[in-house]
Amino acid sequence: MSDTKARIAVLVSGGGTNLQAILDAQQRGGLPSGEVALVISDRPGAYALERARTHGIPAAAFSKKECGGQRAFEERLAEAIDGVGAELIVLAGFLSILSEDFTRRYAGQIINIHPSLIPSFCGAGYYGLKVHEAALARGVKVTGATVHYVNEIPDGGEIIAQKAVNVLPGDTPETLQRRVMEEAEWILLPQCVEALCAKIVRRRG
Repeated sequence: MSDTKARIAVLVSGGGTNLQAILDAQQRGGLPSGEVALVISDRPGAYALERARTHGIPAAAFSKKECGGQRAFEERLAEAIDGVGAELIVLAGFLSILSEDFTRRYAGQIINIHPSLIPSFCGAGYYGLKVHEAALARGVKVTGATVHYVNEIPDGGEIIAQKAVNVLPGDTPETLQRRVMEEAEWILLPQCVEALCAKIVRRRG
C-alpha cells in the first residue's frame, strides 16, 4: 500500500459488481488517490470475496450471527477496518444495517451506493430488485443511483452525487436494474470514491 494513497475498505454482501467497478477503475488508473486495502463480507459465500482474492486484496467474512450479535459484529468490523488503516469505508451492496454508535465512530468516512434517486424508493426494506420493482410500480420515467454518506438512518445520510437513468417502455425490474448499474452505479461510485480519496490525501498534506 502506498502512503500517498487513501486506504479503502469495501463492505459487501453479494456478487460485488460495484466492488468490481472500483477495482476496474483502480486497474485502469481511474483511482489515483486511493487503493482498496480490504474487502469484508457479512456472508461467507459472497462472490465478492473471490473478486477481492483475484486482485490480491485481503478479504474477510463474518456474520452477525457468527459474532454473537450486533455489538460484537461491529467490534470485529472496526478491528478489521482499523487494522488496515482504512480512511474510507464503502458500502457496496452491504445489507447489514450499521448502528448509530458505529456510524458516529466513522462519521464522514462511510459512503453507500443506492439504486434510486434518493429520496425516492429508499430506506428500510428498499434494496436490490425491490427498488426497481417499486419504481416500475409507481410509473416513474426517470430513476438512477445515489452515492451518500451513511448515518444511523437507512439511506438517510447527506447526498454526495446522483446520476439519472431513463426508464424505458417494457422495462422489467431485471432490465432496469442492469441499466441503472451500467449507466449510473458503475460510473458514479468510482468517481465519488476517487474524489473523496483525493480530499483525504490533500488533508494529510
